[in-house]
Amino acid sequence: MASDNAQKAEQQPQPPSLLVRSVEDVGRGAIANVEELGSLVSLGVDVARWSVRRPFRWQNLFFQLDFVGVGSVFIVLLTGLFTGMVFAHQSSRAFEMFDAESLVGPTVALVLTRELAPVFSALMVTMRAGSAMCTELGTMRVTEQVDALETMAVNPVQYLLVPRILAGLFMVPVLTLLFDASGILGAYAVSVGTKGVSAGTFISRTQQWLDPVDVYEGLIKGAVFGLSVTLVCCFKGFNASGGAKGVGKATTEAMVSSALSIFILDFIVGVLLH
Repeated sequence: MASDNAQKAEQQPQPPSLLVRSVEDVGRGAIANVEELGSLVSLGVDVARWSVRRPFRWQNLFFQLDFVGVGSVFIVLLTGLFTGMVFAHQSSRAFEMFDAESLVGPTVALVLTRELAPVFSALMVTMRAGSAMCTELGTMRVTEQVDALETMAVNPVQYLLVPRILAGLFMVPVLTLLFDASGILGAYAVSVGTKGVSAGTFISRTQQWLDPVDVYEGLIKGAVFGLSVTLVCCFKGFNASGGAKGVGKATTEAMVSSALSIFILDFIVGVLLH
């Protein structure tokens, strides 16, 4: 009897070890991420296809342009102003050690136009407009309003997603230009007002070192970031499930994924443009 029990115990399957479970969890997570990336790319293709097909709903597009662009002007200008002021204050302290305070203006201008303006503008749009997009679309999904559009023979991608994504594509570069102007104005105020740099030196050195190519690079990055942010937020909201809790989870994931996409694409686009 004891030998039979021992044989039965040996025949029973053993639970997987901690290492095996860890590897399985990593594999499942990687597969889920790849599938989600594929779904995101597929949605982007659908948006591109439906954006050039009739009917063109201009009213929806202009509403989203106003919401994404005009509604974000104040926060972008305020962020740009204090970013330029802080960067000018810190860089002037470093340049003072080499008697090169005249380089504060072009240094701030180059950093703002190439990097900080598109990145910060996209982050402001993500926090303000992207979260609202994701929450609104997620609520429409869980309350079956999206299904109602399909029932009425209205394509939800064209009606809901195309105006929002095009608004991000068009308006983030505009906000980037406003950030550039506000940031350089803030740097001018600090450099000339508190650090003793002459206004003529600040302006002439900035004109000497700042090229249109630097501004164009920031605009290209702004367009790429605006497209990626709105696409990710719309994707998360459009595929939300699980009621109010699911909408909150989708919004959180959208914010994290959008911020990561901005920093990753910043490096990729920067490498491609140089």
